[in-house]
Amino acid sequence: MIGVIALTLTLLTSLAAVLCYAAQSVRMARWGRLFVGVSFAAVLVAGIYLMQLIFSNRFDIAYVASYSAVELPVIYKVSAFWAGQQGSFLLWLLIHGTAGLYLGGKKALSEAGMAVYMGLQALLTVLVMAKSPFVPSENVVQNGVGLNPLLQDPWMAVHPPIIFVGYALLAVPLAYSAAALFTGQKAQAWLPAARRWALTAWAFLGAGIFIGGYWAYKVLGWGGFWGWDPVENSSLVPWLTAGIFVHVLRVAQIRQAVVTMVHLAGIFAYALVLYGTFLTRSGILGDFSVHSFAGTSIGMTIAVVNALVLVSGLLLLIVKAKSLPQGEYYPAYDSREFVVLLGALLMVFMSAIIFLGMSMPLITQLIGKPAAVDTDFYVRTTMPLAIVMMLTVACALLRGYGQGKVLAKGGALLPFGVLGAVCGFAAGVHQVLPLLLAATSLMAVGAAVISFRQHGINKGGLIAHIGLGLSLFAMVLAGSGSQSYSQEMAVGERYDIFGHEIIFQGQEFAADGKEKYYVYRVDGQEVKALTKLHANGADAAREPAIAKGIGGDVYLAPTPPSGSGRLEMTLKQGRMDMDDDFAYRFEQANIDRQENGTLQVTAEVAVTDGDKVEHVQVNMQATADGGTSAPVEIFGGQKRLRLTGVTQNQKQIRLEILPSQAAEARQNITASISVKPCIWLLWLGSIMVCAGTFMAAKR
Repeated sequence: MIGVIALTLTLLTSLAAVLCYAAQSVRMARWGRLFVGVSFAAVLVAGIYLMQLIFSNRFDIAYVASYSAVELPVIYKVSAFWAGQQGSFLLWLLIHGTAGLYLGGKKALSEAGMAVYMGLQALLTVLVMAKSPFVPSENVVQNGVGLNPLLQDPWMAVHPPIIFVGYALLAVPLAYSAAALFTGQKAQAWLPAARRWALTAWAFLGAGIFIGGYWAYKVLGWGGFWGWDPVENSSLVPWLTAGIFVHVLRVAQIRQAVVTMVHLAGIFAYALVLYGTFLTRSGILGDFSVHSFAGTSIGMTIAVVNALVLVSGLLLLIVKAKSLPQGEYYPAYDSREFVVLLGALLMVFMSAIIFLGMSMPLITQLIGKPAAVDTDFYVRTTMPLAIVMMLTVACALLRGYGQGKVLAKGGALLPFGVLGAVCGFAAGVHQVLPLLLAATSLMAVGAAVISFRQHGINKGGLIAHIGLGLSLFAMVLAGSGSQSYSQEMAVGERYDIFGHEIIFQGQEFAADGKEKYYVYRVDGQEVKALTKLHANGADAAREPAIAKGIGGDVYLAPTPPSGSGRLEMTLKQGRMDMDDDFAYRFEQANIDRQENGTLQVTAEVAVTDGDKVEHVQVNMQATADGGTSAPVEIFGGQKRLRLTGVTQNQKQIRLEILPSQAAEARQNITASISVKPCIWLLWLGSIMVCAGTFMAAKR
């Protein structure tokens, strides 16, 4: 009830703030700031209340039951806040409200801008209320489902919040843009502030995307940092569009006729955030993405909100188009203005292609059976554009704004291009287009250095553009230059693969039974592949082993042994069954109901090797959604028994018979081994892009 009241108050005060600011009077603006503060306080209460529900294990609330659990560590209880649709919408709203409080308190936006911004906040509140995290559970449970094991990673506490900071802050430049259209405000008055906010949003959104790429590389077994997944693309397209906004806005500060493009880019950047949210959360991508949420009724609500923002923005721009500055976009073809606008056009094409690809499940669903494009579609279509774009970046950096201002001749970049192509070829890249991309990427790096020395860009621009060039260069080396091989490995054997000495040292098991490790030695360096285990011992999630080096990474993704030595056996009371080593007889079972509603099952089993008999007691804790049990050793650890089931009349049990831990640790496994040349340059470049963008925003 508290959460619902808080969200209702957030919606009402957001709408009240819109009305007050729309009145365009000093007195009403004071009331508007008051309502902004109350709206923020209300959404803060809703956020604190949800967190309190999670930490109090209130499994009578459906969201808490779906994403939290009693045994979940603190960091993942915090992460449960944004693990699902409902919580992530509330996080987005909370960040949006925080920025609104700052904008209102500092009077950083005009009254018209605040009216637009609070209108967007009201729409976000509608989305949260349409998919509320405070809905009671239909069935009260004693414990929740908890986070998916793949999401139980420290990056889960970082990646989504950073993405949503980027999403939320993209509303600010849109508000500046809409306010300028409403009031006829001169470009010089709002462009610098809008660019600062756009750079900040762009940096956060980029950081979130890069962190997601590193998380995928570190966790998922396919060893990639980008899979062209539709949900991944739904963040990439707004990031590219925000990049267009930032660069055309810089040109507009010199050529005011470009302001029309700035307005268009601002509208589409935020509208594409909402569109990506629609694709992700409507269930359309359920069969085509590893990230998307299951189909829900909120899809239509998001679509309506998206349409409202996009159509309203475009209509406002059309109505005000004649009042916008007119004139030339660029003085000459050899000016930086022209080349930057050409680069922006290339980014438009790239965004449009990726948009079309990620939207294919929706488009095909409208005309027949849903289908998606494969990853080759994106590589074939975007790589030529990326090559031309990096040439454009290099050309732009060697020119100044205005006609005839050349900072350096293009010939100075040839050594960088040759170096890029040679490095690519040495890394095993033999296709023409990837080699061209490697060459042009290093040419852009060289151009950034020359431009900085000639005072053509500031330090933030230098770092960001070097980072961009290094990132694309690393993508070529680690992508096209990657080699993979599958090898069955025996413990202690030495294998020479791609010039690396690899020895599989066996498996290690955590004392708490929640994890096991596949241990390797790569060129003398010990690395471990982690497998998280369910409470019943089955594999829950896997992470590869990565041996890092200056030349790149050796990436090992093990496959569990097919012949694991495990056997499942059903025993009737008083009867005996055998495996290769022992005979087992189920004697009796007992079921006790615990105070928390779970069932404690205890079974007594007699085991004999023909000479000696051991009596063991195996236990299982049974819940409505399954059971958990720990293995019990027999005959000095020669084998282990785990109770996995019991009939209601207690006359029959199911046992899992496991080999000894020592035997399991020494089983042969198959590993996929791949090398990723110089992939550390990708992480370095990504950090530089974000750091440079933040520096530019601060400046």
